[in-house]
Amino acid sequence: MGESSLQGGRPRVLIAGGGVAALEAALALRDLAGERLEVQLWAPRADFVYRPFSVGEPFGAAKVLRYGLGSLAERIGVSFHLGGILAADSGARLATVRDGERIPYDYLLVATGARMLWAVPGAVTFWGAADEGGFGSLMHRLRAGILRDVVFTMPGGRSWALPLYELALLSAAMLSKSGIEDATLTVVTPEDAPLELFGRAVSEQMARLLAERGIEVVTGAHPIEFRDGRLTVAPGDPVDADAAVSLPRLEGRRIDGIPSSADGFVRVDEHSAVLGSERIFAAGDVTAFPVKQGGIATQEADVAAEAIAAAAGCEIEPAPFDPELRAVLWTGSEPRYLYGKLSGGHGEVSKLSEEALWPEPNAKIVGRRLTPFLADLSDREAGLLVAR
Repeated sequence: MGESSLQGGRPRVLIAGGGVAALEAALALRDLAGERLEVQLWAPRADFVYRPFSVGEPFGAAKVLRYGLGSLAERIGVSFHLGGILAADSGARLATVRDGERIPYDYLLVATGARMLWAVPGAVTFWGAADEGGFGSLMHRLRAGILRDVVFTMPGGRSWALPLYELALLSAAMLSKSGIEDATLTVVTPEDAPLELFGRAVSEQMARLLAERGIEVVTGAHPIEFRDGRLTVAPGDPVDADAAVSLPRLEGRRIDGIPSSADGFVRVDEHSAVLGSERIFAAGDVTAFPVKQGGIATQEADVAAEAIAAAAGCEIEPAPFDPELRAVLWTGSEPRYLYGKLSGGHGEVSKLSEEALWPEPNAKIVGRRLTPFLADLSDREAGLLVAR
């Protein structure tokens, strides 16, 4: 199993992607296998964007961080190649990159992430780090008193709901600091309870926090369209508002030759191996696991790295995927720390705390290796700004 298909070389691992899962996997492979593996990081862009900070940027509470992938890869001890992997031939173990070059590999790890798409016609979509002023302009009008009623919503399906509540809470804090008392903020969510994924304890405490901040909540409602001051939902009555904000719909980034669903997501087994393929693994938002969160992506990446290292001959027992949710909720005052042990899609152990529940409490992404790796970078390289 540890022999390479490449003549005279170490087993080669290609990592497709340059996001959270890709970097965590690179760190894990170097940690687990040392120099026994040749690890190449292939990405279509040259920077890694720390996207969770994007919720604070429109409020002046945080700044989205960008790191050069080349320098990060050098620190990790892997090679970086600018170019997306477009296709894979699992039989021949060849990956095709954008310029048409075919790269031989022994193991391929797909960490290409998800595409963000418009979800609710008529609503302002919050694109996060890719926002081009739409949400920021809306917040300016809300602060100026031009808007009075704003609804925050999200589509159903594979997603991550936390930013929805952060945007509403940070907006409420902004209005309070501006002395505006007659504005109405409403969250409309397909969930049966706020942040239900974390479990009952978190949902109940979250509902109380939203009520304390004067934020109305409509649960079990899927947004359809915002038009003429009304958000149409199903089921239920329309919600009146001056403006609507929606999180985007997600679709997996496909690689030709790798089996995926109609919406581009890749099914994997408990060791992150792609079903229907050999020596191909997947981690992060591109997988069919319904929760699209950075911490989950790092856990999937660790599982994949362990499986690859074991297959390449390292003496380790790869652990199966056993997801745990850890998240930092920015509220506009003191942050909250959320934990949920997932089983069957919902938190069976659920906790919301004002005290940090893990090291590096300022990090929005909690990953075994990526979080301390980024924290160890110099101030010039990082320059973290913390939102409360």
